[in-house]
Amino acid sequence: MPFDFQNDLGSVSEARRRNYHAGVSAELAVQRHYCRQGATLRETRWRGRCGEIDLILSEGDTIVFVEVKKSRTHAQAAQRVSTRQMARLLLSAEDYLGSCPNGSLTDARLDVALVDDQGRIDIIPNASMGA
Repeated sequence: MPFDFQNDLGSVSEARRRNYHAGVSAELAVQRHYCRQGATLRETRWRGRCGEIDLILSEGDTIVFVEVKKSRTHAQAAQRVSTRQMARLLLSAEDYLGSCPNGSLTDARLDVALVDDQGRIDIIPNASMGA
């Protein structure tokens, strides 16, 4: 049969599964990176009304929202962060801050963590300032 849809679906499913696990692995590596520097994990894959935030940590009184991007290179990972996605992340962060005692007055920032195929991590601190 010229079109074997079972095999096509199986390979797509396998690729998605592999990408999912690579993403989870990257998030765990970034989480360890922040925690080694003294941050405290608050949430993983937190879901608000506007979308998901990969990691939410505390550094003293500062809340750090982290978007993790995994790709072959750091440059390719950075290209995967769109202006639309940054806007959605900022709305989600606002949603989260609404549950904090000081609300929107809470000291906070949004970092983007880039992870390459070698597992190297590059953090773009306060990345939302460029959005």
